[in-house]
Amino acid sequence: MTVPDYTKQLKPNEVSTGTTIMAVPFKDGVVLGADSRVSTGTYVANRVSDKIAALHDRIWCCRSGSAADTQALTDYVRHYLAQHAIETGRLPMVKTAAHLMRKLAYENKDNLLAGVIVGGWDPVDGGSVYNIPLGGACIKMPYAIGGSGSTFIYGLVDAMYKEDMTQGETLDFVKKCVSHAMARDGSSGGIIRTVVCTEGGSELEYIPGDQLPYGP
Repeated sequence: MTVPDYTKQLKPNEVSTGTTIMAVPFKDGVVLGADSRVSTGTYVANRVSDKIAALHDRIWCCRSGSAADTQALTDYVRHYLAQHAIETGRLPMVKTAAHLMRKLAYENKDNLLAGVIVGGWDPVDGGSVYNIPLGGACIKMPYAIGGSGSTFIYGLVDAMYKEDMTQGETLDFVKKCVSHAMARDGSSGGIIRTVVCTEGGSELEYIPGDQLPYGP
């Protein structure tokens, strides 16, 4: 069986987010984290990119793969969610955002190189996380990691993850895992951006590259 080389699916001059992304729900919401490096082959095109995009007031997504493809997907989902919220007169569910993303990714899977994690808070499910990998599947997860850097930290995540973490514990967990992936993966780097999304709103934070919590 031949394993496909997905890096060859990038079009000429197209940039890859060559990424580490992560989302972990906790009791009152969800924490999303990502590095900030965008690369074209071995050249870093942007060292402070924002890979965490808002889809609605309390729904966010982490983007990996082709920067252009994931930006197009998030723009479409943001538009559809805004219409949906107006029509129903209430906050959209994270599940709705994830399935919109899944529908677009699956129906255009031959033309897209996009791996997305959707996470957020809604009044029905509270904090939840959905993983939408390259083929356009949609899986609800207890936590999700993605991008080229994620392959380096599966063991670390499995060892450190525990259920019912507090907001502070979840935020520290995400920061530590992403910083370890950035240390090992040449396509991940820069700064860490985090979003803490709860019923009260969203808090955005960043950790400079010289203050990463890397180490024991």
